[in-house]
Amino acid sequence: MSGTSAPGHDTQQRERTFFGQPFELSTPFAVELWERFSFYGMQGIVLIYMYYTVSRGGLGIDEHVAAGIMGAYGGAVYLFTIIGAWIADRLIGADRTLFASAIVVMCGHIALAVLPGVTGVGVGLVLIALGSGGLKATATTIVGGLYSKEDPRRDAGFSLYYLGVNIGAFFGPILTGLLQSSLGFHFGFGLAAVGMAAGLIQYGIRRGKLPDSVRHVTNPLEKRRYPMVGVLVLVGLAIVVVAVLTGLLNVDNLPLVVVGIVIAATIVYFVVILSSGLTKDERSRVFAFIPLFIGSAVFWSLYQQQFTVVTIYSDQRLDRSIFGWEMPVSWVQSINPIMIIVLSGVFAAMWTKLGDRQPSTPTKFALGTGIMGIAFLLFLPFVGTGRNGTPVLVLVGILLVFTIAELLLSPIGQSVATKLAPPKFQTQMVALFFLSVSLGTAVTGVLSKYYSPKHEAPYFAILGLVAVVVGVLLLVSARPVLRLMRGIR
Repeated sequence: MSGTSAPGHDTQQRERTFFGQPFELSTPFAVELWERFSFYGMQGIVLIYMYYTVSRGGLGIDEHVAAGIMGAYGGAVYLFTIIGAWIADRLIGADRTLFASAIVVMCGHIALAVLPGVTGVGVGLVLIALGSGGLKATATTIVGGLYSKEDPRRDAGFSLYYLGVNIGAFFGPILTGLLQSSLGFHFGFGLAAVGMAAGLIQYGIRRGKLPDSVRHVTNPLEKRRYPMVGVLVLVGLAIVVVAVLTGLLNVDNLPLVVVGIVIAATIVYFVVILSSGLTKDERSRVFAFIPLFIGSAVFWSLYQQQFTVVTIYSDQRLDRSIFGWEMPVSWVQSINPIMIIVLSGVFAAMWTKLGDRQPSTPTKFALGTGIMGIAFLLFLPFVGTGRNGTPVLVLVGILLVFTIAELLLSPIGQSVATKLAPPKFQTQMVALFFLSVSLGTAVTGVLSKYYSPKHEAPYFAILGLVAVVVGVLLLVSARPVLRLMRGIR
């Protein structure tokens, strides 16, 4: 007996690790680093590109319309995780879906860089939304596939993966912002395309080392149903084209349309999963995900305003002068990522050290949602300070609170989605979590239309208080939700 245990012990001792995690975590870590570099680099400048005047290199679109487009686009990114997850689970597996999605994202950035005017924005944002949706769901599934459900390193691993995401998110807006301010918007978009190409190359080199499970199609679609799926895709595309050509779908109602689609998709998704022959424990865990979904949606409806209201605030209300030099607007988008880079390691170490004594997932969700509401309330003391009247350090402090809230909810949400998922819905359960992000992000496009420097107080106060109340309700319901999770914390 002792002779058989020693080699296993030696193998464990010799195991190659990545900051104490499975070494292959480095592969999704790196590809997401580059993908976020391109994604956030583009997001740092595309809103101001839309509403800046033509003389400043922009398109001259109305500010509120541009913010609505950004919210709808952001919601679509996470909505399309459904498509990516379905393709991964039913057709080609997570690995191939991720690789193909990354190519689509790169094509979207190229379109923004080379196609002029509104055409470039339309084609570029649609391609990036499609590709990012497929990439997000599958990358998270690949990370989850590196751990057993009982592995105590799991939450810490997701926090470390989140670090890679935010290294890219930090450098993207800085470098694209520099190119935009010195050479023009299209050079900034071009750099985002180069970043995505780097991610593709890196993943192509390392993908063969990933576990076989990421190439496995967990719930393969019967081949006789392929034609029906093809017809449904064509019908869906035809409906969109007709709606656009007839004016039923336009830039003014786009955010509300996306919100409606996401709500409908969420209901359908929960019904389909719950009616798919689950065991009693599996069904209970899916029900446990519902209050977490609601809390997540509320959180993201505030958090994602970094790319709408906070961008406008940074352009019009923030004093960006540093020793006589004016910081590019896009650089504000790098404040949150650098804080995550610093704090994600702290949170990962904290969860690892606490082990089974760490707060439960419902408690983390409650704290994250409530703290996000407090972050919005922190804008109130600076209401009425006038154009460019808010010091940069104030926004830095508020975004620090954003970051703490994010680290309590976002990586934990991705982790719990993989833990609560029934075996045949692994990737699609992750997509369901991203639907909560989609709903929250799409709602920002609706809410942002009500923001104005003249009416800041009610805007920040109402939204902040709503999030705090939801956080308190989640905290009160933490124990019942934990019971529904059936042994998963």
